[in-house]
Amino acid sequence: MDERIISAEPEEEEAALDQALRPQRLHGLIGQQHVCANLSILIEAAQRRGEAIDHVLLYGPPGLGKTTLAHIIANEMDMPIRVTSGPAIERTGDLAAILSNLCHKEVFFIDEVHRLGRAVEEILYPAMEDFALDFVIGKGPSARSIRLHLPRFTVVGATTRLALLTAPLRSRFGATFRVDFYDQEALTAIVRRAAGVLEVEIDDGGAMEIARRGRGTPRVALRLLKRVRDFAQVRADGQVTAEVACEALEMLNVDRRGLDDVDRRVLCTIIDKFEGGPVGLDTIAAAVSEEPDTIMDVIEPYLLRLGFLDRTPRGRIATVRAYQHLDLPYRRSEQPPLL
Repeated sequence: MDERIISAEPEEEEAALDQALRPQRLHGLIGQQHVCANLSILIEAAQRRGEAIDHVLLYGPPGLGKTTLAHIIANEMDMPIRVTSGPAIERTGDLAAILSNLCHKEVFFIDEVHRLGRAVEEILYPAMEDFALDFVIGKGPSARSIRLHLPRFTVVGATTRLALLTAPLRSRFGATFRVDFYDQEALTAIVRRAAGVLEVEIDDGGAMEIARRGRGTPRVALRLLKRVRDFAQVRADGQVTAEVACEALEMLNVDRRGLDDVDRRVLCTIIDKFEGGPVGLDTIAAAVSEEPDTIMDVIEPYLLRLGFLDRTPRGRIATVRAYQHLDLPYRRSEQPPLL
């Protein structure tokens, strides 16, 4: 029993540390000025009326702070937050049990909301729109419908695949915000703040180097910061400079533009095996032994953002920038015209 308690303490400390890395209020959030400005108006207006804020939908690539924003909304409203995810709610009874236990103005956060089942969505519709749950009791001629009224609460949904949300569910969110990639200045500030929380000695050059390779994503930048911290403690007396950061990230095979082994393997596969493209997504996935969804959702967005990859009706094409980055001579075979 004592061993379990002792072993649980480091896990609790790690969870507390991860929570400390997340800003708790809107004024502490770095970047996403457009989203913050609109949320501040939404929250202040609801507070003046003494109401729950309207349902909020956050969408964008993974790792950009959608979960953090959901917790910030709850903190700004001084209300608790109930957290779940789309795949975790398998039955309508599970959702009904959660909704019936919410309190007035409480925030109900659903991560990966696009993965809710159709039957579960049908229960959520009246709950979001009319704040009520409809039940059918009995069977046959004796069956009757009962409506259970719910307190006014706020659903905050987060998704990386907005197109997969059904139109009825999407229309029930009163405010929809896109969370976009961070620029290098904002990401550098995030790295500096996290380094202070982690008690890492880092200079401006080290923070900028980590941010430059962070793919515009705080989750990636913080992960790299932790690995650079480990390297600095072992090889550089705990001091993170630009040189130390470069050496540590090169050891992790993260290059100066933030590309890792999988990114480079995708580009090299298109260039070497398929003469620069065009080549289909499934073919690329089979060639690099990755799932097509992983390439489309995780790898491609950043390569497209850098201009290293083009999507065409016939498939993916490696651009001149990709050849230059990989130090390869540019060559493209003549493709037959599209009929």
